[in-house]
Amino acid sequence: MGLSYPGSEEAAERVQRAVGARVELRVLSGEVRRAAGAAMCRVGDRWWACAVVVGFPDFNVLGSAVAAAGEAQEYRPGLRAFFEGPALMRALEGLGERPEVLFVRGHGICHPRRCGLASHVGVELRWPAVGCAERLLCGCAEEPGAERGQWVPVVGEEGEWIGAAVRVQRGARPVYVSPGHLCDVESAVALTLQWAPRFRWPEPLRAARQVEVR
Repeated sequence: MGLSYPGSEEAAERVQRAVGARVELRVLSGEVRRAAGAAMCRVGDRWWACAVVVGFPDFNVLGSAVAAAGEAQEYRPGLRAFFEGPALMRALEGLGERPEVLFVRGHGICHPRRCGLASHVGVELRWPAVGCAERLLCGCAEEPGAERGQWVPVVGEEGEWIGAAVRVQRGARPVYVSPGHLCDVESAVALTLQWAPRFRWPEPLRAARQVEVR
């Protein structure tokens, strides 16, 4: 269905519901040795989409790509994918390879219409995707325990699990993790912890925010 803004919030929400219906939740099995990260970066008054490939277990950056974001800064609550997604997809396609999993700075199914940025990009690219976000858009969760690796589910209005509040590092604020596409809540949590051994955010997302834009 693409990520072009369809002209109105009502139409955009209809697109999100349709894309959300295509999200597949499944256990992501197998060892993940390479992961991509995608995030927006602001340089001066311009926004850029930055994508990287990172290897495990050394977390070395193996490749990167950027794309000008155009109107990505015109964020509307709940419709982020339409304003950041096109540039992020161009940056990801510029990597020239597709690692086993994609981390996106944004929500997956933890979204009012079960189609946040990670879900929309994951479905469009047919790529296992994990969303990592700073705060909740919907659902509710208790505070996880203080130790690294402890997590509690984010529960939707019908009692379903739509994500997790994860204590990625001891004493740090939780990260809200949700499956975007082709993984489930437990897989998304496990991947986030695997790829964030030292800091609060997974290394692919940290590396994407540090890409030098020229």
